[in-house]
Amino acid sequence: MEWNATGVFKRGNSERCVTDKAGKRNSYSRKVGRAVAILAVASFALMGGTSIATHSQNPAPAPSAMSLDVLAPATSAAQEAPSGFDGQTNGMIDSTTHTADQMVFQEVEEADEGLGPIYNAQSCAECHQNPTTGGISQVTELRVGTTSHSGVFTNPNVKIGGGSVTIPNRSLINDRAVCPSGAFPDNEVQERVPDGMNTRTLRTSLNTLGDGFIEAIASTTITQIASNQCRRGAGICGQAILVPVLEVPGQMRVARFGWKNQHASLLSFSADAYLNEQGVTSRLLAQDMTTLCKTTQDPEDHQEADGLADIDRFARFMRSTKVPARDATLAASFGAQRGADVFDRIQCDTCHVSSITTAPTGSVINGGAFVVPESLGNKIIHPYSDFLLHNVGTGDGIVQNGGAGSANKMRTPPLWGVRLRTRLLHDGRALTFDEAIRGHGGEASGVVNSYRQLSDADRQALLTFLRSL
Repeated sequence: MEWNATGVFKRGNSERCVTDKAGKRNSYSRKVGRAVAILAVASFALMGGTSIATHSQNPAPAPSAMSLDVLAPATSAAQEAPSGFDGQTNGMIDSTTHTADQMVFQEVEEADEGLGPIYNAQSCAECHQNPTTGGISQVTELRVGTTSHSGVFTNPNVKIGGGSVTIPNRSLINDRAVCPSGAFPDNEVQERVPDGMNTRTLRTSLNTLGDGFIEAIASTTITQIASNQCRRGAGICGQAILVPVLEVPGQMRVARFGWKNQHASLLSFSADAYLNEQGVTSRLLAQDMTTLCKTTQDPEDHQEADGLADIDRFARFMRSTKVPARDATLAASFGAQRGADVFDRIQCDTCHVSSITTAPTGSVINGGAFVVPESLGNKIIHPYSDFLLHNVGTGDGIVQNGGAGSANKMRTPPLWGVRLRTRLLHDGRALTFDEAIRGHGGEASGVVNSYRQLSDADRQALLTFLRSL
């Protein structure tokens, strides 16, 4: 996750007063209350599930009882989810509230508001903005560690402050820091990669538009996709894993967000990114990485009079966005339609699943913390992902969750909106669709071999199809 985007508030800009922290957002009313949910807990066996960890890599043991999504009955036929890059709400909240939430998503943090002491970005929109707020960007984050001859990955302990402070067991290396500064001229907290790190990777920022629909996919839908893949015996077998729902301690859900499937809930994801990318603590992750050069008290993200904090508004903004739209003209062309057939024929669609229907309206998810609203429920989406971990030869070697065997597994990235991305694969190493496809291996070896054997016409049609997404 990880600029200079149109609409981001600048330091010193008079517009900054619109979204200043302490009581500064009283110009609009918040209309969405917290849903009252029923908590259902049941034994839940997940194929391939192993150890669980958050973005900050604090491992949690897999419990014997998991939270199941409580699915409501579907009362009507599924409908297509609204799409577009117009910045408008998908109907979950009104336009005024959506715009206000977007402004919080774009807000630039400063040190006296909790930024840092180590961080990567000052704003959510710094990493998620192309072509509109909530989209993707070229911004990357850095992760490192060591992998032994026997394949065991270990997170580094990173020393800062001239060796006086150690940040333990964390693969993420923040690229920015708040000091030296006027207040702390003699202090330095910049993280640097320790010597001996033989595993290192960049990770590009991911799109968040339409993520509310992804959150609303039933866990059983994702696990059924995995089961179907593995049962075919064609060498493609995705791993579904359980991760903590931070807002409901002790509850777990099938993961779907992040390059390593770190999260299942957008509120959990928001708290994680706020801490690890911006250095701002919240009620869900209330301890900073270091107190060196720190002038604020944890947690730094405070709930306001309406009961909402920034992380709640981030989550609500993402939940109310439309899904990325296709290039309708190109999608209707003969070449793109032929390419879609080729995409399916060589089995790209095994992992890049073209159509998924979200859980029915009224379903209870996230350990009981969220009820799927009508705007997100029973909607047909086209993410071109199975939201599973796979080893397709592009992995980064980092273990976060899913156990030691997941080091070289990555979540299947959704392809919706991929035409607007200039750097492909998790680290941005591929600059064309052809390079990205040929860079696959592992479970995808058969698919890549089929791609290489395509006629020039079929190959060009497939690439045309991808350019329409």
